[in-house]
Amino acid sequence: MPRSSNDQVPRHYVADGAWPHAALAADAPVSAHYGQALARNLERAMASTGHTLRTLADATGVTHSTISRVVNGRVMPDLGTIARLEAAFGFQLWPGPAALPPEPSA
Repeated sequence: MPRSSNDQVPRHYVADGAWPHAALAADAPVSAHYGQALARNLERAMASTGHTLRTLADATGVTHSTISRVVNGRVMPDLGTIARLEAAFGFQLWPGPAALPPEPSA
């Protein structure tokens, strides 16, 4: 579903490779870069803590299908979802400015 900014879901902007480690299209909006970094962070957090989609859903109250869609780049989560996920892990998942794409060379 397009967001209010008319950006597509993050996965839409994959140029080459497999999500969430794919190269994004040169014209991908910043939201796609943030969505990709969030998906990577969530994937790593789940692996390091042993959480499955279902155990994380039980711990957060976020449905396992929503968590799956975030990991798979099919949705940008709302602030409440991110807050619940971060609270369950006890650390930040939102990538912040580190997710910004590099500036093109002059």
